[in-house]
Amino acid sequence: MHQMLKPASTCTDPDPENLRVLGAIRQIVVDNLLPADGRLPTERQLAAELGAGRRAVRRALTQLESEGLIWRKQGKGTFAGQPPDPTEALAAEIVAEVDPLSAMEARLCIEPALAELCAQRATAEDVARLRQLVERTHEAQEADSAELWDGALHRAIARIAGNRLMLTAFTLIDEVRMGEDWQMKRHRARTDARRELYDTQHARIVDAIDARDGAAAAQAMRDHLTALFNNLRESMSGGAG
Repeated sequence: MHQMLKPASTCTDPDPENLRVLGAIRQIVVDNLLPADGRLPTERQLAAELGAGRRAVRRALTQLESEGLIWRKQGKGTFAGQPPDPTEALAAEIVAEVDPLSAMEARLCIEPALAELCAQRATAEDVARLRQLVERTHEAQEADSAELWDGALHRAIARIAGNRLMLTAFTLIDEVRMGEDWQMKRHRARTDARRELYDTQHARIVDAIDARDGAAAAQAMRDHLTALFNNLRESMSGGAG
């Protein structure tokens, strides 16, 4: 097993109460223990249900939002997942016309450039969050959890890159590839050996971003997506994992 990145100090809250509340709310989101609209209980309700203070709940929600697991809208509430994007309607229209390998080709065009921009613009806090997402992906025990954390890492890199047009293109690709049938194809392509490789590649991407080396970040992302592309293609053709 490769040596994983050490979590940055800013990722570890020394207060056990804050960690308890963060873990409890994260579990609610990851296990999808929510109504159909994905809305979380209010801060007051969460505090009452968890026997915690509002401040601990608020800190937890801020952390989960930075991880890309929830989003908040003033006057509406807090919701699991990503905020609605105009690309959703377009993705729904074209999903039947796009195969998974075409989506991977598009990712290879977009995401290395996003990783390069991310290396140029990431703050120390951004890097700490990316390192935490790498660790979460590595520690995930189930395929669905691994997929969730993996997606959160790639979305975080895209957001930190700070280019709205490129982020929209990324979001469109991400929406297309999140179909249930496509997720099943990706799960079949994820063997234990491949997951270990992906973990190593994620660590290299974040190391390059941390070093503010845009060219290395782009190449590390390209290497990662090429491995995903080849493994997905092999899985879809019936090859052994």
